[in-house]
Amino acid sequence: MADTFRSLRALEKTASTSRVLNLAALAVKHADNPEHLAQPLFHSPALNAAVILKHRLRPNEAEVVPGGARTVTKLIVPFERSDLGLGGRSIFVGERGWREGLQELAGGPQDLERDAGVLEALDELPSLDPFLVREHLRRRGYEVSSTHFEISSGDLAMMQQFVGSEIAKLIDLAYTGKAGNVANTSRLVEALLSDRPDERLEPLRLTLRLEGESYREGVFSWKGFLYYKWVLNTLWPRMREVLVELMKVKVVGPRDFENESLIKAIKVRLHETIERQAKAVADYLRIYDAVFEELTRDGNATAFRDFLLKSPEMLVRLGEGAGAISHITSFWRFRFPKHKPLQAGVGELLDILQDFEAGLGAAPLALSAAA
Repeated sequence: MADTFRSLRALEKTASTSRVLNLAALAVKHADNPEHLAQPLFHSPALNAAVILKHRLRPNEAEVVPGGARTVTKLIVPFERSDLGLGGRSIFVGERGWREGLQELAGGPQDLERDAGVLEALDELPSLDPFLVREHLRRRGYEVSSTHFEISSGDLAMMQQFVGSEIAKLIDLAYTGKAGNVANTSRLVEALLSDRPDERLEPLRLTLRLEGESYREGVFSWKGFLYYKWVLNTLWPRMREVLVELMKVKVVGPRDFENESLIKAIKVRLHETIERQAKAVADYLRIYDAVFEELTRDGNATAFRDFLLKSPEMLVRLGEGAGAISHITSFWRFRFPKHKPLQAGVGELLDILQDFEAGLGAAPLALSAAA
């Protein structure tokens, strides 16, 4: 219970969207929103006010989830959704008897087959980025209100400037120079990144030649590509640092020549795989950049519109690739802080590298046919 208490207290302050899906906060925010209530993520009200996170198993938890998984999906049902600091009860998706535990967390006898299926779908993903989660659930047949997939307020604030510079040309095209000053552009960016309809975006809708649901779907995909472009723009420098340190990290402590030889081999494979993964992700972004350039340079709205409406599968693959790289870079820096010795015991280092390799094995390494 102490661990759950501390983790929930920390989650109240987190701005992360890649490792955490805070349904408790969304339940409070959208308590009176008919759309949020009509298409919940989970049918169980208790589960639909839970906190879901990607959790790296500690050594004492390694045997809890069969199959050797190192990063698992954790479900926490808080005692009080408006105050996560009070703690809650939790289970790991896939742990022994987890479906029975899910029934207990839901608070009574009810059919949880669909809710368990949603959790299994989330467990298949490397991260909980809102765009990745939404498209993955849709291809599994789960229709959920878009209010469950909002970009967190912290990430929104950090994205504003980046997105403003990215779409400045389109704003000029759509508003024929009327976007005006930086403040007006900032307000348009805020409206674009919001999940709510905004009349200020009407010129953009007309420029993209989209109507109704197609407009909503197109804008969602567009936001997804902008989101991942922003994420990866900040991720590339950290990834390059990891690639250098990966080859330098040393084994300390008791010697195990067989495993040390294995570590050397994995290092080389992992370095190559990360580079291939980065190239594949960059290729997706180059396709987006090309059609966006057509739109802003030549006014070819049709090509950009068609790209957005046909891009859900590409968006999923982009998110999977970005999630795998993000996990590697964030955990590496957590375990090996800057200006600290690059060293670990043979067992721990082997465990880390195999976890990274497994994560990349589930991620795309080339453009799909959908591209």
